[in-house]
Amino acid sequence: MTATVPPPVLSIQSPPATAGAADRPASPARPPAVLSCSGLVKRFGDRLAVDSVGFEIGRGETYGLLGPNGAGKTTSISMICGILRPDGGTVVVDGRPIGPGTTAAKASIGFVPQDLAIYPDLTARENLVFFGRLYGLGGGMLRARVDELLDIVGLADRAGDRTDQFSGGMKRRLNIAIGLLHRPNLLVLDEPTVGVDPQSRNAILASVEALGDAGMAILYTTHYMEEAERLCDRVGIIDEGRVRAEGTRRELVALVGQRDRVNLTATAEVQPGAMEPLRGLPGVHEVTTHDCAIDLLVDEARHRLPRILEAVADAGVEIRSVEVIEPDLEAVFLHLTGKALRD
Repeated sequence: MTATVPPPVLSIQSPPATAGAADRPASPARPPAVLSCSGLVKRFGDRLAVDSVGFEIGRGETYGLLGPNGAGKTTSISMICGILRPDGGTVVVDGRPIGPGTTAAKASIGFVPQDLAIYPDLTARENLVFFGRLYGLGGGMLRARVDELLDIVGLADRAGDRTDQFSGGMKRRLNIAIGLLHRPNLLVLDEPTVGVDPQSRNAILASVEALGDAGMAILYTTHYMEEAERLCDRVGIIDEGRVRAEGTRRELVALVGQRDRVNLTATAEVQPGAMEPLRGLPGVHEVTTHDCAIDLLVDEARHRLPRILEAVADAGVEIRSVEVIEPDLEAVFLHLTGKALRD
């Protein structure tokens, strides 16, 4: 006889507030590439710092470059922005090759480095005006752009304050505004939230999300996996100078064979063999039971869950709660590099 199953308590653990970005399925046709780099190589003496790095970023796409300290992220970014001359490989932005002497091509890039590039004895507005003039902006156009950016980064009410009075997070936000002054098509953010308070960090992430939604191509490096989960459409994992894997979160998870875990809690002890029918369901790879618990390894658990619960009910088992734990980028990163992101 089939048991009547009340609605169980359902919990799905996936990357926080990110249903988003790195979890999106790959699009059949990505937008045209704003950045295309291939075969980048850089040596420092006998040390090979970057070894054949290559990837593309399309318009409106945020690409996360993740790797432990010393993996080659900043060196790769320096070559992409034309600060370092590569020993091999090519970088093309908006259809134009990039190199240390290609000034015109660099105008398509907004670079926000790890180290703050602001003048502490100038106000926020004065900093923006100064850098805007370096970009060749002036007059009413510059004043309007400065006002717009102060509003975007949440500093309009502190525009007249010297930046040596700013918190670390406020300085980081101003740094991003400077990188956006000339309306670049590619924004390069090298760990933009290092050392900032939670409120400023959230403001920075919200600004980056808005820029991506508005169509800007973004290259983003971070030491915080949850930022990559929230922001990035695709992720490249770099270690020892090489890109080990890239793709959406789902693609990377599938690449290393990670699966969702489904934990069911029954209202009574589960009898041995009662869950044998679950083993024959599509996408179910492992079933274990102990006391009132039923644990499964499942492909695409969100889609398989209704059939799993139906089979459990058919077996006469009443479920009190359901927990789905989806693998995250941290698990993939550890699998590919053997290191934590901050190592």
